[in-house]
Amino acid sequence: MVLAKAYASASSLPNGDCGRSRARPGGNRVTVVLGAQWGNEGKGKVVDLLVQDAHIMCRCQGGNNAGHTVVVDSVKYDFHLLLSGIINPNVTAFIGNGMVIHLPGLFEEAEKNVQKGKGLDVHTVFYFHQAADGIQEQLRQEQAGKYLGTTKKGNWTSLFFQNLVSDFDGFSERVIYERTKPMVRDGVYFLSEALHGPPKKLLVEGANAALLDIDFGTYPFVTSSNCTVGGVCTGLDMPPQKVVEVYGVVKAYTARVGIGAFPTEQDNEIGKLLHSRGREFGVTTGRKRRCGWLDLILLKYAHMINGFTALALTKLDILDMFMEIKVGVAYKLDGEIIPHIPANQEVLNKVQYKTLPGWNTDISNLQIPVKLIGVGKSREPMIQLF
Repeated sequence: MVLAKAYASASSLPNGDCGRSRARPGGNRVTVVLGAQWGNEGKGKVVDLLVQDAHIMCRCQGGNNAGHTVVVDSVKYDFHLLLSGIINPNVTAFIGNGMVIHLPGLFEEAEKNVQKGKGLDVHTVFYFHQAADGIQEQLRQEQAGKYLGTTKKGNWTSLFFQNLVSDFDGFSERVIYERTKPMVRDGVYFLSEALHGPPKKLLVEGANAALLDIDFGTYPFVTSSNCTVGGVCTGLDMPPQKVVEVYGVVKAYTARVGIGAFPTEQDNEIGKLLHSRGREFGVTTGRKRRCGWLDLILLKYAHMINGFTALALTKLDILDMFMEIKVGVAYKLDGEIIPHIPANQEVLNKVQYKTLPGWNTDISNLQIPVKLIGVGKSREPMIQLF
């Protein structure tokens, strides 16, 4: 609710930016929500708050290997292809050209929800693509003794949606065409009209997260798309100057699904407690998430790439039971402290932590609104929540 209020109030101030000018000539502006860790940060919840004040909701990349959970009026919604914001009946939802669409799953989700559209260049996944993905993963394990840890959803190989719509002779089941044709729009034209037409608020939901980005993530244990802010421009055919706000979603600890580097992982009772309290299972695969302390080095890295204008901190209540809370502030490589991520992450052998006192009490129901949070001695470092 705090984020929703902040988002709404920003639009009523000069230049729509809480008094700090970011004015650019012409057209509507875009707010983007991105994951700042390895995913599962709570992006769906943040999007659900911000979308209440939006007109158009877009998803720019990824596929049905992503999973976002939203709880509204005690009803739980798990999204894989559709956008978390589609629960709002007043928003127009648009799936961009950077998406990989799994057709049967799309119909199951879409027919339960409101108006939607998607670009002609969307990649399309059928069941046989999933089978091929699984076989390739098995071969990698047998031949090299290693696997990528993919979700086996078929997102590495696909067909273009425009081939299905424009040249249907190669497809035997006409019903697919009839069901999808009314939902397809020219993505470039649709968003250009939205950006340069009457005043509207556009919200973009990113899938996965910065450290799973195929170019900037912890390769090769990444996803098959760009989950960072650049993916918004390429996935939605959107000029970069239209992006004004970039929310980085980070939870108060760290978790990741599958294998790969995880410097602050706690393979002990602390990790088990974080896992059980946070109910850390993948929305899409159901896989158990590995858990550990918050890693500020990785968060700074995500900020360098995305240029966050704000952070959304989630799941702070999971730390309620800890007497002490640790935060990773630097890495040690061969006994030497380094403040950045080394090129070869496998050589990381130790994390330098800062230990903070815990509050050891339930903060989920304070009953009093929190309006100001002080993070320094002077007036400027004051977080205002209204």
